[in-house]
Amino acid sequence: MAAISLRGLTKVYATGVRALDGLDLEVSDGEFVVLVGPSGCGKTTALRMVAGLERITSGTVSFGGRVVNDVSPRHRDVAMVFQNYALYPHLSVYQNIGFALENKKVEKAERDRQIRIAAETLGLGDLLGRKPAQLSGGQRQRVAMGRAIVRSPSVFLMDEPLSNLDAKLRVQMRSEVLRVHKSIGAATMYVTHDQIEAMTMGDRVAVLQGGVLQQYDTPRSLYDRPANVFVATFIGSPAMNLYEAGLSTDGTAPAVVLGSQRLPLPPQVAARVAAYQGRKVIVGVRPEDLAVPVSGVSGSSGSSGSSGSSSAPGASGVSQASASGTPGLVADVRLVEVLGSEQHVYFWLDATPAASAPGAAAAAGESAQEGILTGSAPNGVARLDPGSGVRPGGGVTFAVNPARLYFFDPDTGRAISD
Repeated sequence: MAAISLRGLTKVYATGVRALDGLDLEVSDGEFVVLVGPSGCGKTTALRMVAGLERITSGTVSFGGRVVNDVSPRHRDVAMVFQNYALYPHLSVYQNIGFALENKKVEKAERDRQIRIAAETLGLGDLLGRKPAQLSGGQRQRVAMGRAIVRSPSVFLMDEPLSNLDAKLRVQMRSEVLRVHKSIGAATMYVTHDQIEAMTMGDRVAVLQGGVLQQYDTPRSLYDRPANVFVATFIGSPAMNLYEAGLSTDGTAPAVVLGSQRLPLPPQVAARVAAYQGRKVIVGVRPEDLAVPVSGVSGSSGSSGSSGSSSAPGASGVSQASASGTPGLVADVRLVEVLGSEQHVYFWLDATPAASAPGAAAAAGESAQEGILTGSAPNGVARLDPGSGVRPGGGVTFAVNPARLYFFDPDTGRAISD
């Protein structure tokens, strides 16, 4: 029996706004489940309904098979950690952690024992006498967690607890949160808008958009088998490249047609999309699935982020291939971001993006502006090894493994699967 079960959970506000629409979700005992999605997708609303802080329009919330819709928050055996810590500024760390125990009239010696155990678990043993103002952001967040775990709840809820921390501290605290979760063993629901947090922390991840659950699966499955276009572009960084494409039926080898270029498809991939022969599809390729062989880079025009050439790569309309014989796509490089261990290459490909080009927003400054004015703004991004030799203003042939292509129905946005 699931520790937390949500059935048809719906929230409609008095204004008519439907914040959550028929959410079905189950969290097993000891499982760490992450709700992720953009702002306004309904993830925090769902968490607050589980906590009893938000009235349910329809549907049910159950703990261990018991419906708790009408149970007050204080009687739900739920502990919640908020984004803003919600500590009492006039109380010490010791008093903040023990506040709930004091309210429950726990005997003083037992209260002291539980507070000190929680403090040691979170590395706060030397800070018990300090006030919140004397603590760093990470220390305050640990105090908020200590106040929650000291109650030994059966359900643990966290609402973007790391969003106020700097990037380095967020990474450190992710492992801290997971360590504490394992020591408690309670079913945990964790809300974040950061897909990296979701993928690195969750046993399973629920992706929401517009109040609707898009997919609920393991991080690996979300990445390898996204259910639709939204999940495909939301999971993964940089986002998946998506283009409008056709599937050739001209009697030659099966191929996907991207603008003026054709990528031959092996039989197993062609069989997957056989029902769409002669029709339009959306084809996706992840930036990390684009590779550049040594001979796949042509001359550059220097370090400028824009190219003076406006001709379409691959304009001959024939299949392009890398030197290794792997099918390939020819593109013009617009901008290269060097990130140390990798580089992001923003390029223009002779194909129509199925969504906003992932490179257009990230290619900052005059380079992107010039590209937009000449009608050749980046419409794709590749994640490459820093030694790839790719330079702005030059041409490149990306080797593409057809088995790593993703296909989606252009009308429904759903993945085309086997």
